[in-house]
Amino acid sequence: RRRPATMVQPLVKYNIVHKKKNKFKRLQSDRKVTVKESWRRPKGIDCRHRRKFKGTVPMPNIGYGTNKKYKHVLPCGFKKFTVSNVKELEMLMMHNRVYAAEVAHDVGAKKRKEIVERAKQLNVNVLNAGARMRTEENG
Repeated sequence: RRRPATMVQPLVKYNIVHKKKNKFKRLQSDRKVTVKESWRRPKGIDCRHRRKFKGTVPMPNIGYGTNKKYKHVLPCGFKKFTVSNVKELEMLMMHNRVYAAEVAHDVGAKKRKEIVERAKQLNVNVLNAGARMRTEENG
């Protein structure tokens, strides 16, 4: 999605590299119904998978980790910061090129509107600015 030119741009836009797209599946989850796909480390004493023999599926390790420079960075280039009121939004005044505000899910429409208006004044990007906003009907 393209953003309007007036919106604040991130300080640094990283080319985020995902080392592995698909998830690690649990050993024998494709063979047995009772074994779910969510990852569990194999612990058997003779397990070929645990001993990392050639031809077995890969196991999670530190090498698949995300680069610290762009860990928790969204595709738009900002880091997420959850905001519940206007006072919390004020903290982002000096960090508006690194962090983008996300209004918490339990904030009502009235306070949400105040937060979005104040964010516009402070030039802070709000990720879910359109949530719970009703369009005014004509007539």
